[in-house]
Amino acid sequence: MCGIAGCLYTEPRKLVAVDLHRVLNQLEHRGPDAKGVLYFQRDSAFAFTQPDEDRVAQGALLHRRLSILDLSEQGWQPMSSPDGRHHLVFNGEIYNYLELKPELEAAGFRFHSQADSEVLLYLLMRDGIDCLTRLVGMFAFAYLDLDMQTLTLARDPFGIKPLYYTRLSGGLAFASEITPLLEFPGVSRRANPQRVYDYLLFGLTDHGDQTMFADIAQMPAAHYTRIDLRQPDRIEPQRYWRIDLQQKTNLSYEQSVEQLRALFLESVGLHLRSDVPVGAALSGGIDSSAIVGCIRHLNPNQEIHTFSYIAEGEKINEERWVDQAVQATGATAHKIGTNHEEVVRDLRALIRVQGEPFGSTSIYAQHRVFALAKQKRIKVMLDGQGGDELLAGYHYYIGARVATMLARGQFLRAHAFAKTASQRWETTPKHLLYVAGSLLISPEWQAMFRKAIGKPLAPAWLNTAWFESQNVRMLPLPASQPNRDKVRSALWSSITHISLPHLLRYEDRNSMAFSIESRVPFLTIPLAEFLFSLPEEYLVSEEGLSKRVFREAMRGLAPDTILDRRDKIGFATPEKSWMNLLRPWIEGLFDELKGAPFPALKLAEAKQALEQSLSSNTLGWYVWRWINLIQWTHEFGITYE
Repeated sequence: MCGIAGCLYTEPRKLVAVDLHRVLNQLEHRGPDAKGVLYFQRDSAFAFTQPDEDRVAQGALLHRRLSILDLSEQGWQPMSSPDGRHHLVFNGEIYNYLELKPELEAAGFRFHSQADSEVLLYLLMRDGIDCLTRLVGMFAFAYLDLDMQTLTLARDPFGIKPLYYTRLSGGLAFASEITPLLEFPGVSRRANPQRVYDYLLFGLTDHGDQTMFADIAQMPAAHYTRIDLRQPDRIEPQRYWRIDLQQKTNLSYEQSVEQLRALFLESVGLHLRSDVPVGAALSGGIDSSAIVGCIRHLNPNQEIHTFSYIAEGEKINEERWVDQAVQATGATAHKIGTNHEEVVRDLRALIRVQGEPFGSTSIYAQHRVFALAKQKRIKVMLDGQGGDELLAGYHYYIGARVATMLARGQFLRAHAFAKTASQRWETTPKHLLYVAGSLLISPEWQAMFRKAIGKPLAPAWLNTAWFESQNVRMLPLPASQPNRDKVRSALWSSITHISLPHLLRYEDRNSMAFSIESRVPFLTIPLAEFLFSLPEEYLVSEEGLSKRVFREAMRGLAPDTILDRRDKIGFATPEKSWMNLLRPWIEGLFDELKGAPFPALKLAEAKQALEQSLSSNTLGWYVWRWINLIQWTHEFGITYE
């Protein structure tokens, strides 16, 4: 796990060492163990452990190393081929590198390290981009091929690891995070109006190739681009993998249970490969408890350390579930709660850590968990991210099941299912029917639909005139693909833009802020393709039970009491008890807006809605997004011109 960056220009120029030092310093938390720089021309390259003073070159590849596999100097990056023609900077882990290595040795490649990065380098040399779907892991990399005069940028199938880029005058720059890109001359801090709208109304960020910065893009998940060294400003991302929504298994339910059990155990086993201690984030939910149970099953004698956030308040406290998982596996538990004196300070710092606005204060709970793991000297953590998006874990997918029945004309069945499922999920049939309707109605028709139910696309506090002047599309993203199986298409939407992209960003920034590699064993191509091939009723039962097939597959690995849970909490935070702490900060942010250019909101209407929220001692979703956006604007000097 590491941080990478680089730049490429049409013609050689003096690359000032102090500028590259600043870029590397912005990535230090991602890789505190070592750093390296590779300067290159079209026919040669030279590597250094530090930026060279005022070297003239066409470009540079930068690397900060967090040593996880092969802790020796042989794993140092940038990594180069013996003939000096191929070069790689790589952020991530390839867990099945040991299985891939023998075929490369048989093909004549000679290895000089035990690092997975060398396996990736040789695979790219032999197979090019075609090798990416064979990798089990997470990655973002830059691969320089001086023979072909190309620089290839690529990102893993789910977007677990980040990769951003921006066009420069006469070239481009890329990096693992946005902040290092702001160190390059000429990169603006102008906000992206479309993304501001998508965030304020729907909480959406991180999908596709845009970011909250108008002039900074990201490589979408499952995409790559091959850049001609002579035309570095031409960037055309290409997709190399997608989920086939039409593929369906002919396995029985019982066979699917066994297959899923085998696939998940295999994935957890691969994700445990490390030359440093490994821990696990444990919320007490089904996914994280299953991971800890699989670790114990695979390694009966391994010392397991779990890390949990314990929230205040009976309704959101999951400590009893955490304790059950710990007792069943004999793990060593580490728990952390809220430090009230640090809430405001940490939330402000967290906005800078994240680089872009985020969804809710639950991200703070995750941040605290990784801080605790850092204190206990854990360098690798396994986490259940992606489980809900692959296994239909949210009540949203229950509504999608209703949508499937409606799409098939099964109206009475849909009504009966909604009535039964609403009792299980402590919601109402009306709400499930609303979710179903959102999946069946096109974005263009949703404006009238949302207005009719009191959720307009242009609420009173939104400065609609400014967004219209910026040509913003004030419609929701498509909620599903044109497919009669609405659970499957809703899962696809969650993985590609609704949910998973921003959750993975939160996970990456929170973990790397403490130099910890976070691994997510649910997110592999074999698991995703298998789960997407299953019938809806394998995921959501006729009684509205989510994750049906996974619950059964994990019997004997995780406690039945946890596998039979009907509630869902996650890393919830006690926002009500925080309100007195947060109130001065929130009010101060709004006071600072007086006379400042912040055109996204109608300040009078927003202030009125804020007062209503504060007086009711709640932190409404819209208020949290406002203060997040305002603080982000202050932290990064964002302009709205």
